[in-house]
Amino acid sequence: MTEDAIATKSWTARILTLFPDMFPGPLGQSLAGKALEKGIWRCETMDIRGFATDRHRTVDDTPFGGGAGMVMRPDVIDAALAAAMQDHAGPAIYLTPRGRLLKQDLVRDLAAGPGVVVLCGRYEGLDERVIEARGLLEVSLGDFVLSGGEPAALALIDACVRLLPGVMGAEETLAEESFNTGLLEYPHYTRPAEWNGRSVPEVLMSGHHEKIRRWRQEQAEETTRLRRPDLWDAYRKRGA
Repeated sequence: MTEDAIATKSWTARILTLFPDMFPGPLGQSLAGKALEKGIWRCETMDIRGFATDRHRTVDDTPFGGGAGMVMRPDVIDAALAAAMQDHAGPAIYLTPRGRLLKQDLVRDLAAGPGVVVLCGRYEGLDERVIEARGLLEVSLGDFVLSGGEPAALALIDACVRLLPGVMGAEETLAEESFNTGLLEYPHYTRPAEWNGRSVPEVLMSGHHEKIRRWRQEQAEETTRLRRPDLWDAYRKRGA
């Protein structure tokens, strides 16, 4: 495949950040890193400060109404988004604790598209007018706060990249992962069969594929019921 063909077909993550050196970071290692080298996906960073208009490259200002901290300026961020979205068909995502919770169904949708534009927030957040004007998809990793959007961007992109064709060595394993069927995954075991007085469940060494399948399903259901009642309730409703 030529470089032009790769550039056309590759799933692209375009990241707007104040710290471009944080990328690709861990995404340059392991499966994601190998896929990056092969051209299966592309990692592009854009330094938000490059869109500031003053000599100090200012990207933030004090919040109207008072309060602690600073807010990312709408004019600077909008200029960065305009440049990032000009030739990119994927959704523009703003990573924020108040966003839609990132779940596997959203990851699958994002991985199935041409890529993503990811805006990494800092300070107290982003001027609301840019979110509204650009129709940004607000996404959160969970009910906790990070120092910035970059760690969240790494997690989101990794979740998408591993679903791309050609990234996973055994793609059939994707069908059995946690959340794919609405359940947490069943427990795993490997050699040695006896370790520290603990044995591998006999059914896994029986060679009886149907019994193993049933055992794994039962374990997945029990684990989900005990650890994630919210997922269990949703799973039961779907089966009702």
